[in-house]
Amino acid sequence: MSAEVAEQGKIGESMAGSPPKDDAGAKKGHRRTSSSVTGVFNINDLEAEGKEIEIAQETQKLNWKLNTSPSTVDDREALKKFLTTPPVKKIDLHFPLGLEVTARNMKGVTIKDALDAIYKQYKKKADDELEEPILAGFEWDKEESWTRLIVHQKKEGAPAGKKKGKKGEE
Repeated sequence: MSAEVAEQGKIGESMAGSPPKDDAGAKKGHRRTSSSVTGVFNINDLEAEGKEIEIAQETQKLNWKLNTSPSTVDDREALKKFLTTPPVKKIDLHFPLGLEVTARNMKGVTIKDALDAIYKQYKKKADDELEEPILAGFEWDKEESWTRLIVHQKKEGAPAGKKKGKKGEE
């Protein structure tokens, strides 16, 4: 019994007396960079460079209900496209009533990433709780904020298979 206690004491001493490893301390300050992909930008870097971003037009045609899963969208191919050009790692999505959600993807935020971030906030809401339950699209207003998109909503989705009357109106 006393031999075990003496052995434990030796282990404790050797741990206490060992110098900290320099390698481990140096690596803690740096993030892993293998997740980043070339051609995907940080939104703040784009702002510093004054580079304009464009939003994918497909977002206006989705007619997606905010409280339903993004997998219910008819146009599945649109979900794979980047939300912005050039692609960014993260972007804030601002709702007119003040709610703000962030869509993130180190390989470039896709339309699906944006819808997932919105859905996470609205999935517990009933249909009658939402005044405007359909996504109408996104708007980028560089005068207001370079790093976020404004989310537009509408009361009803366009009926499937029919064309809208005037294209100029929103």
